[in-house]
Parts: sequence; C-alpha cells; structure tokens
Amino acid sequence: MKYYKNYINLIRTRQWYKNFVIFLGIFFVGDLFNIEKILLILVSFFSLAFISSCGYIINDLIDYKKDRLHPEKKKRPIASGKISKFKAVFLAIFLLISSFLIAIKVNNLFFLSVLSLFIITTLYTLFLKNIFLVDVLAIASLFVIRAIAGAVAIEVTISHWLILIPFFLSLFLSIGKRHTDVILLKEKASLTREVLKYYNLDFSNSLMVITTTMFIISYTFYSFLSGFKSLIFTLPLALYTIFRFFFLIKCGSIIARNPEKVINDKGIMLAIALWCIVTTIIIYTH
Repeated sequence: MKYYKNYINLIRTRQWYKNFVIFLGIFFVGDLFNIEKILLILVSFFSLAFISSCGYIINDLIDYKKDRLHPEKKKRPIASGKISKFKAVFLAIFLLISSFLIAIKVNNLFFLSVLSLFIITTLYTLFLKNIFLVDVLAIASLFVIRAIAGAVAIEVTISHWLILIPFFLSLFLSIGKRHTDVILLKEKASLTREVLKYYNLDFSNSLMVITTTMFIISYTFYSFLSGFKSLIFTLPLALYTIFRFFFLIKCGSIIARNPEKVINDKGIMLAIALWCIVTTIIIYTH
C-alpha cells in the first residue's frame, strides 16, 4: 500500500482540484444535468488531470536537488529517493500519451487546449518560474486555459468574466503561496527558489490586496451583467471565502501553501458548500 502511495504522491492527485475549473462552462450555461455533456466533461477532466500530473513529475525531476533543501518538498518521492528517476520518466510519458489520446477523442480545440497547458507548464518548470512576477502570471494563465478547455470540450461560449474570475483567484492563491513560503523559509527562501528573494512580505501583501480587489470587481460585474442577477446575493459567501483565505495566508498557514488542505477549514468549506447550493438554485430555477 505504501508503494502505491508514493506514486499517488508523485502524480499529486491532491492537486487535481485545479482541474475542476473545467466544470465552469457546463455549470454556468445550465447544462450540468445534461448526461451526454457531463460525461464528456468528466472524460476531459481526466485528460487535464493526466497532463497536469505529467507536468508535476517533470518539475520534480528537474528540481529534486532544490527540493531536498525545502522542509516540506524534501519528502516528495523523487527528492526523497522513494521513486527512481527512470520510473518517474516512464510514468510521465505514459500520462502524456494518455492525456493526448483522450484529448484528440474529445475534439481538436480541446486537444489544442491540453497541448497549450503542457507547453506552458513545461516552460514554467524550465525557466518561467524563475522570472519575477512572470511566475505567478504563468500559473494564473494555466487556470484560464483549464476554463477555456471546459467550454471548448462541450462547444459552448462562456462569459469573459468567467475567464477573469479564475485568473484573479489563481493569481491571489499563487502570490499567497509565495508569501507563506517566505514566512516559512525566512532567509533560506531564495535557496529553494531564487525568485522568492523578490517576494518580500510587504510587496506580496500589496499584490494580494490588488488581486483580491480585482477578483471582487470581476465577480460583482459578472453577477450584475449575466442573465442571473440574483447571483449578487452570493457575493457575501465569496467575500467570506476570500477574506478567510487571506487571513490564513497572513498567519502563514499550511493551507495557504497547500490549498488542497482547505478541506480542513470548516468555515471556508461551509461557505463554498452554501455558495454551490445557492448558485445552483439561482441558475437552474431561472
């Protein structure tokens, strides 16, 4: 069991939550209960998940030496020596081919989305993550590609606000991660990632304020300008979630460094659950 757990950690299934952005299109156009389309989205989800995992493995193969200097990343399967580099390369190739084969079956535009995700992820791993500000912008762009992929998979057009919202949200999360890394690592931060020396606490805090503001503006405008004006009543839930996460970042919480651990925060999970329920009622009873 421990053997398989190492591989699960290697492909980082815990970070597959990022690919749930693919459901934005089908959810907001009101087709969530369309069996044919939801099955197509589920298949597309695994294509994105596999290509994401391939990217994580490539990242770990390149960064395993630096990961050994990080108090948390040193436990990763390749850095800790639990999985050999040869086996990791083989698994990455398998995931890459599987993802592409699924994507081609969906449609050509979806395949281009998956290919774009792989290219930007690889460029990020190779050098973009070492360029100040470009690193967080690259991560945010990956969320946008995921949102677009969900729309092209079922051949629908989604509002540009639903592109901006995940962009600013992911930008906020990325900057928050940099902020908490600096809190955790202190003067050793630049040893694990050189770009962290530019993300001092004051500057990253200012960036978080800006991205939070842009997220709120985008969400508010979408609520007013979409066909579902009652969505404005979900704004308090969205605000609570983002403000609560902001608080966790300022505290240097492990949740801010690993957003998948947000399931351990009862307040945020309750707000997200209520948002999902209220938003579903508004859209599907409209």
